Amino acid sequence: MMINFSIGIFLATLIVSILSTRLLKLIFWYGVNSFFLGLLAIFIGFKQGDSVLIFSGVITLIFKAFTIPYYLKKFAIKFNLKRDVESDVKVHFNVMLIPVLIVFSFYLVSPFAHTVGQNSNYVAISISSLFLSLLLLIEHISVAPKIVGFLLMENSLFLLGITATGGMPMLIELGVFFDLMMAIVVINLLLKEERAI
Repeated sequence: MMINFSIGIFLATLIVSILSTRLLKLIFWYGVNSFFLGLLAIFIGFKQGDSVLIFSGVITLIFKAFTIPYYLKKFAIKFNLKRDVESDVKVHFNVMLIPVLIVFSFYLVSPFAHTVGQNSNYVAISISSLFLSLLLLIEHISVAPKIVGFLLMENSLFLLGITATGGMPMLIELGVFFDLMMAIVVINLLLKEERAI
């Protein structure tokens, strides 16, 4: 029950992120998205008795739900970034495109649904989340929303890993978190450059 609720909120926060027009709200929704991703990892870890997945969920909560959004907000204020985020795609096109991507994801998963068993719906939602975060990544002009889109895409890949395979090897998870730490450095440099422009 809690897994279904958490994955539903995870998808909902992605949809709200796409429709957000303010940078700080976008960062906030990324934090909420990461929070429910962490809860999902913990719930699935408890369900499967996987202590490594529970540990990954806790790390996700600490770093991705709180630490990264805090620094993103700090950078946005420090570099005096524009609060309104411009999108190349009109809102009414997004409203039509979002359900199409979600339905297409379920259609995409249906041929191999038997291989993932009961998790087929979770995998479909994970793939739709990947498409939605890609949409967020490509629809904005400025750097800051693209960075949030990249981070949301990483969340979607993590969700796909834990739903399709029942958990990822710890080595892969550590590699992902190392990439995120490197991304913080890159984000700092990109935001500095955007401010200079």
